Amino acid sequence: MNSMNTPCYTVAMDLGVCQLRNFSISFLSSLLSAESSHIKLDNSSSGASVVAIDNKIEQAMDLVKSHLMYAVREEVEVLKEQIKELIERNSQLEQENTLLKTLASPEQMAQFQAQVQTGSPPAPSTAATPGPPSTASLGQPASHSSGPSA
Repeated sequence: MNSMNTPCYTVAMDLGVCQLRNFSISFLSSLLSAESSHIKLDNSSSGASVVAIDNKIEQAMDLVKSHLMYAVREEVEVLKEQIKELIERNSQLEQENTLLKTLASPEQMAQFQAQVQTGSPPAPSTAATPGPPSTASLGQPASHSSGPSA
């Protein structure tokens, strides 16, 4: 079947949904082919066959629903963990920002505020080094901008 050959994404939710979709298609196909062979053998009881097909479809839909709910619950747990990590990272960055503000000289703060208002990039002599500052560089006087110490 061509729809079963569709590419799955590497994101956890997309992968789970794609796998569930492929499983559901296979499951429904096997149910319908098994039921259609039953119908071919039992043409005399068409009413019972329709009821049996309806029951099989309902069972298949319930199974798909339970698998989907499981996949959604797993994704919710992953997202909750990511939110928790982002909140912790935000808190860490806020603390670092507060510390850097207290260590900056009034001239540096005025220069920074001017850059924020104009949207211009920081000057090379006062440019922050990438990544979090080391504890050795935080102990230096704020007006000294020779870069991180070794």
